[in-house]
Amino acid sequence: MTARFDAVVVGGGPRGVATVLRTAARSGDAPLHLAVVDALEVGAGATWLTSQPAAYLNNTQARATTVHPDDSTRMSGPPAPGPDLVAWAAEVAAAGEHPFADWVVQEATELRPDDFPTRRLQGVYFRDQLDAAVRSGRVRVTPVLGRVVDLQHEVVDGDELGTGDLLVLLEGGDRLAAPTVVLAQGMVQARRSAEVAGLVAEAERLGLRYVEPGMPAERDFTGLPAGEDVLVRGLGATFFDVVGQLVDEWGGHFEPVPGDPHGRLTYVRGGAEPRLVVGSRRGLPYRSKPDGGRPVRTFEPRWATPEWFAGLTAHGGLDFATDVWPTVAAELARAYLEALEGYAVGAVRPGWLAALDEAEDLAAVEQVLADAILDPRWTWQVDHLRRPTGGRVVDEQEWATLVRRLVDDELGSMSEAAVHPRAAVNAAMGALRGHVGRAGVRGAFSGTSLVRDVHGWFDGDGLFLASGPPSHRVRQVLALVEAGVIDLLGPGFTVAVHPERRVFRAWSSVTGRSAVSRVLLETRMSKGKVPDTDDPLLRSLLDSGRARIHRVDGAATASLEATGAELDEAVTVGHNLVAADGTVDEAVVVLGIPAQSTQPGSAIGASPGVPSPLLAGADVAAKQVVARSRRRAAERATALVGAGQNFRSEKVRVG
Repeated sequence: MTARFDAVVVGGGPRGVATVLRTAARSGDAPLHLAVVDALEVGAGATWLTSQPAAYLNNTQARATTVHPDDSTRMSGPPAPGPDLVAWAAEVAAAGEHPFADWVVQEATELRPDDFPTRRLQGVYFRDQLDAAVRSGRVRVTPVLGRVVDLQHEVVDGDELGTGDLLVLLEGGDRLAAPTVVLAQGMVQARRSAEVAGLVAEAERLGLRYVEPGMPAERDFTGLPAGEDVLVRGLGATFFDVVGQLVDEWGGHFEPVPGDPHGRLTYVRGGAEPRLVVGSRRGLPYRSKPDGGRPVRTFEPRWATPEWFAGLTAHGGLDFATDVWPTVAAELARAYLEALEGYAVGAVRPGWLAALDEAEDLAAVEQVLADAILDPRWTWQVDHLRRPTGGRVVDEQEWATLVRRLVDDELGSMSEAAVHPRAAVNAAMGALRGHVGRAGVRGAFSGTSLVRDVHGWFDGDGLFLASGPPSHRVRQVLALVEAGVIDLLGPGFTVAVHPERRVFRAWSSVTGRSAVSRVLLETRMSKGKVPDTDDPLLRSLLDSGRARIHRVDGAATASLEATGAELDEAVTVGHNLVAADGTVDEAVVVLGIPAQSTQPGSAIGASPGVPSPLLAGADVAAKQVVARSRRRAAERATALVGAGQNFRSEKVRVG
């Protein structure tokens, strides 16, 4: 039996919800019927799962979250205002009750605009917006819990009706059919790499505990052995969430250090703590967001201006590492030195700006920094962003000194974001990385350089500097470092199994330090890289040639290829799937993270007052859903008249 809809949306998170909302805004007096499919939870999706621990936080402030477009987002569809997260929370608090759970009211009541909401609360917000669209009567939604494994174009016997609907095949055999399918899966995860598969097999054979990479809400990090070493790989956003969850389990608590001007905390043990021995390639955790409600430093470029980036695009085919990165690095160096001059008087030698004006390559930028900084306490190189020791092998004492400086600099950066040199670098990167991304999409860089440099390391630097966790969570992690509960092992973190000792072993290629444990936690994700995805639908489309990886000048990106989209109501295509032979399937719309190399910014959640590629893409999808549904209805009505009402919907075969 095949259930028929006007559209099927694959992915029930914010992109799927936004597509439903935009369809409702466009549907007029004839509500359309959509199926929304998600493997975990329709309305929230995997990232915003409402059953996940309260310790898991969004790393974006509440005031910067919405799923409704405003005038800042250019789109051709009609406006349809709705509450952002803060306004919705105020409504919930005023009502004093919520049908989902009591904790929703408590968290909504406590939420302030500058707070970082729990992921589960944000999931309830998305669910409520989906429910509101249904209550409006402008759209019907059938939630489907399951995994989509394939799409196939339907062929009707005799083709007398010319339906050509897409069949959506679910794991277990159920089938859905619709003229349009929207792929909105979000942060797809990777298949097991050879290394991960080997660790899984060895852990099973030797009786070790291994938590492999993936979405944190789908993993269990709890129940660690008290008093023992536990190895942890990954120092990004997931790591901070997991630490927050574990502290709740250990029973310890944090206390402010009396008189500390930067909000330093001390950790009082609860007695159930292990020692977390943690590392990554960089060896240091993501940098903190600044404290909310305090002034932050603004960044105005001197060399990397919008006009300069426009010139890069006009030139095209550039090598990012040699032609562009030195200028971006010079801006980071300028931000650091300008702030340092005011923050640590006498720490900077005069005349450095003229030297930076003359710097033509990265080596020259680094030399300006080396010459300008007089106080060794503030020594810094741009290379330290990726290699905190500059690639040097260091002993345990030197590494410990670097970690102590990390703690002090992070505390200063988050509490004095308007003046601290570390915060100045973060702000500069936050301002520049979007320009780099847009220049890449517009052809400024060669395909090889785009993939190798921009996607290969620059994007990671941007996340490290400008997309970090909330400051209160960072303070907790720093307190755990100072208490010895967290041990940062060092950069070049490598893991292997020691079969004779029946343990995992981790070591740092930079510090030479090592540790062993019977437990290894992976607090990292695959960041939506499509070529290695474990998503069964994307795998089927790629393996069969019905989709292909986007290439730039022959260099393969990590995204699906989808067509562009026009801001024109008369154009009823856009963001459509491209097959291996270059043909376009106009019945399939691809949104967001799996196609982010052709949809820059679509991986970022929508914020009030800020142009949102996520919401603009949802409107493009909704435009096609409505147009194709109406066209199909007209075709069927005409065919029914011509066929004498003899259509039998069950007579289908899969082509």
